[in-house]
Amino acid sequence: MPGHARRPLWPDKTPAQKLATLRDQMLDLYRYQLGDALAEIGAMLDAHQPADAKEARDIQRIKDLIEAHPNILNRNCEVGHITASAAIVDLAARRALLHWHKRLNRWLQVGGHTDYETDIAQAALREAREETGLPDLAFYPPRGKPAPIDYDVHSIPETGDAPAHLHLDFRYLLVTERPAALAPAKGESTRFRWLTFAEALRPGDAIDESLRRLLRKAAAMFDIETDEESA
Repeated sequence: MPGHARRPLWPDKTPAQKLATLRDQMLDLYRYQLGDALAEIGAMLDAHQPADAKEARDIQRIKDLIEAHPNILNRNCEVGHITASAAIVDLAARRALLHWHKRLNRWLQVGGHTDYETDIAQAALREAREETGLPDLAFYPPRGKPAPIDYDVHSIPETGDAPAHLHLDFRYLLVTERPAALAPAKGESTRFRWLTFAEALRPGDAIDESLRRLLRKAAAMFDIETDEESA
């Protein structure tokens, strides 16, 4: 049988070189364990048609970061990580749900971290259920495997002991037939509003351009005209 490794390991390497070697070995383990999931994510990105140049650049950036950082699904990836979010639409009234993000001080769709999950769609659904309490959330369209309708890369500022990093956001579309059943879990934001798409997309509101793009896509999927289109 092979003999055991003898200490000290790598005696000819500096502490920094040893740390780099251990880091490479850790990333190799991520590639081995998550290779199939990352390949599926890559195929999903390849199949998506970007709506504008910003989304096209973001998709390429996500591909590059996945290639360089196989731990990109986890928060221990220093440069950033994949997140999952969703626009939620009230089916009957054709309204969109937004909630106020206290730390970022703007209206956003619901969403959050994947927390070691490889099924990003299910992570988006879990986050939406936790943040809203809506009991009947379902992916739209209802046929086939859920796929994001939008991708966005954005910077998250440094807070506390968390350094500045990127969120690589995979954005889905969910629907509900029970909009009055909002009941966010304890500790979640309670500031929500249901808006028509015209209201959500009106100029001057605290909604960034990437969210506007997501809402425009959602409106188009329901053949809803907005004031932007009729202007």
